[in-house]
Amino acid sequence: MIEVKNVTKSFGDLTVLHDISAVFESGKTNLIIGQSGSGKTVLMKSVIGIHQVDKGQILYDGRDIAAMGKKEMAKLRQEVGMLFQGSALFDSMTVEQNVRFPLEMFSDKTRKEWDERVEFCLSRVGLSHAAKLFPSEISGGMQKRAAIARAIVLQPKYLFCDEPNSGLDPRTSLTIDQLIHEITQEFNITTIVNTHDMNSVMEIGDHVIFIHKGYKGWEGDKETIFTSGNQDLEDLVFASNLYKKVKKYHSLE
Repeated sequence: MIEVKNVTKSFGDLTVLHDISAVFESGKTNLIIGQSGSGKTVLMKSVIGIHQVDKGQILYDGRDIAAMGKKEMAKLRQEVGMLFQGSALFDSMTVEQNVRFPLEMFSDKTRKEWDERVEFCLSRVGLSHAAKLFPSEISGGMQKRAAIARAIVLQPKYLFCDEPNSGLDPRTSLTIDQLIHEITQEFNITTIVNTHDMNSVMEIGDHVIFIHKGYKGWEGDKETIFTSGNQDLEDLVFASNLYKKVKKYHSLE
């Protein structure tokens, strides 16, 4: 579980986050949504620790990151998995080598244990057959699955996903959403997803926080989003009916 308590963040004279509080629970996909420039990316980066907040606390299972020393922060980093917007795979490494990389950097287990863990993670995301291929030899969706395998190879307690469906077609996006949701529940991970994709909200929004102009405008789940009573949120949701089209297409398969 990650707790955000009364967080405020400014850059110079510009306050980007205003007194935001939230609880991101384990075993749930926690989505941060909002329009471009709303502050949602700054919120995620603050939670990760990239930005130091001006006021408030960020607690990882009760541990305040602001109070952590270098050793404690290094230990926390090993408990965190990251899924980047562009997958961020190493072009010169095979899929298998990409997934193995965090183990080589941070794990003190044996090479045999590394091999077993890599094999498990690739199998879990359905990429066992692509282990020896390079990123340039696989599709964008497969690259994203490889990135997920790498993100979970160290068995993280916390998983951060930055626009995980960026650049993917709607059908592949649904597959990635479902995979993230399944892994979150299966391994009881505290997962936080930064997204503007309303399809993701409707598919996996166990817990949704809407950020508007730096304030928390609404909090709930995908079941109650249509009855939020928040006009700004409704404007975002109904700005596109894409998710309806995708759901209809998906139901006809």
